[in-house]
Amino acid sequence: MKYSAISIPDWLSEITGRENTWIVEVFIIVLATLLAAFAARIIFNRLMAHAAKSKNLWDDALIEAAQKPVRWFIWLIGLCWAMEISAGQSEVNLLQAVGPIREVGVVALIAWFLVRFISRAEKNLTDPEYTHQPLDQTTVTAMGKLLRVSVIITSVLVVLQTLGYSVSGVLAFGGIGGLAVGFAAKDLLANFFGGLMIYMDRPFKVGDWVRSPDKNIEGTVEDIGWRLTRIRTFDKRPLYVPNSTFTQISLENPSRMLNRRIYETIGIRYDDAAKVTAIVNDVKAMLENHDEIDHNQTLMVNFNAFAPSSLDFFVYTFTKTVNWAHYHEVKQDVLLKILDIIAANGAECAYPTSTIHLNAMSTEPPAGQS
Repeated sequence: MKYSAISIPDWLSEITGRENTWIVEVFIIVLATLLAAFAARIIFNRLMAHAAKSKNLWDDALIEAAQKPVRWFIWLIGLCWAMEISAGQSEVNLLQAVGPIREVGVVALIAWFLVRFISRAEKNLTDPEYTHQPLDQTTVTAMGKLLRVSVIITSVLVVLQTLGYSVSGVLAFGGIGGLAVGFAAKDLLANFFGGLMIYMDRPFKVGDWVRSPDKNIEGTVEDIGWRLTRIRTFDKRPLYVPNSTFTQISLENPSRMLNRRIYETIGIRYDDAAKVTAIVNDVKAMLENHDEIDHNQTLMVNFNAFAPSSLDFFVYTFTKTVNWAHYHEVKQDVLLKILDIIAANGAECAYPTSTIHLNAMSTEPPAGQS
């Protein structure tokens, strides 16, 4: 007994009793595509739930990045297949367009997947939940932007090649055009390379408090772009600084200080001159036993000046904390304890005073008068 191969159109013709069954074929393909996309959605949801149970760096990024591109890929293949069937029955010549649409769509979906994967991996690399040693936010952001730009440029070149354009000609035109753009947009390029230097030298990162003694710049860094850096000033205003500015100015980064300094001068009355030595020794002992003072740094308490209205001694020391608010709490505690020491020694802090000396006036009348 012999079995002959039968095609899908012939099989449909036998079932329906009609010779022209392309509409039924298109309907079946669209329905199958819909079911496949729905099944892919269920599968990816289960994979996401399973990946969420573990804090692996890459599986979450891979599954989340592939979820939407895979579903759109199913729709692309199904619709292109349906278009091929329809093109054979239509007077409009669509068959030549199906191939380029499919190829361009595949390239676009791959680029979309890679961009999504890079963005999610960038987030995971800076999240302590996914890695024991999170990478620097500024470095990861720079690498992410560079990789995304590379993917997009490569995809555009592949699409142009697919559509029949000469990539070498495009690159040659881009080289000539790049010279013209370079002259016309030199400030833009200066800002771009300024941003590149920030990413390489890393004088600051997102979240750092920066200030410049050369310019009126001070605040917290919120974003480092390729052209501008956004800084939030302490009165909550956004300050947009071109990146080229940072190549021409001095910049302080207080966020990276190791300690904060307490440097104060205190004046004692001249009437308490005999008590200065005891006060200085007591203040120094207090600082040496203070829990918030870093004893590995310079600590000095010395009498150093005969001021017009006071005998001055200075306090020079460093706190362990670098937090601005906590530093002022520590400084307040130190200054109050110094006041207590001065009072405990029976002395007082000096304030500006003036002394007037009056000569004794004679009570006898001048000579020649009675």
